Amino acid sequence: MLKIGVPSKGRLMEKTFDWFEARGVTMRKTGNEREYSGEVQGVSGVELVLLSAGEIPRELAAGRIHLGVTGSDLVRDKLADWEGQVAELAPLGFGHADLIIAVPACWIDVDSIDDLDAAAAAFRAAHGFRLRIATKYHRLVREYLTEQGVADYQLVDSQGATEGTVKNLTAEAIADITSTGETLRANHLKVLADGPIHQSQATLYASRGADWVAAAGPMAALAAKLGLAVPAL
Repeated sequence: MLKIGVPSKGRLMEKTFDWFEARGVTMRKTGNEREYSGEVQGVSGVELVLLSAGEIPRELAAGRIHLGVTGSDLVRDKLADWEGQVAELAPLGFGHADLIIAVPACWIDVDSIDDLDAAAAAFRAAHGFRLRIATKYHRLVREYLTEQGVADYQLVDSQGATEGTVKNLTAEAIADITSTGETLRANHLKVLADGPIHQSQATLYASRGADWVAAAGPMAALAAKLGLAVPAL
């Protein structure tokens, strides 16, 4: 049996179902709205596992599911050495969002990562502690800032409305996912001009740690339906 993890609700689930159905594989939830069970038709030996998008990278890494659909940002942030744990099979063309760094719009002299580096050093000299950047994406943001040579900052965890942390004085800047930028503008924030840290989209991944012996047949049948090469795992 091949297990495939799919987001359990919302537009990501609906778009994933649509993507598979367009290729002859029908997925649907079963039971009532609160039950996380489902079924797959169009290919035999495949079991649907409904999970939150954030759980799917962990389940792939643990080998408890063979395939999973989730955001590329989540895989890269939650899994150290992600390419050693999962194989990217196909970007699905939806769920697009950019991971960006944003600062208060009133910071007229801060428009780039170099400006932020200078502002962070000045902030620490003036206040005696490091400039705080609120984010859910600690690994990706830390790696990016290290590559850019920014040192005088600290990451503070945000699991809620990250855009509101600056207004609430719990951070001086943020690093978060955005698709339109409307919420950032509503909170008087501007995106640094260097470009996004990562451009995310929903992606189909295969686990390198799963037991593929019994799943080899269903994987070959599913790959043929989807027009994908069977990954060398």
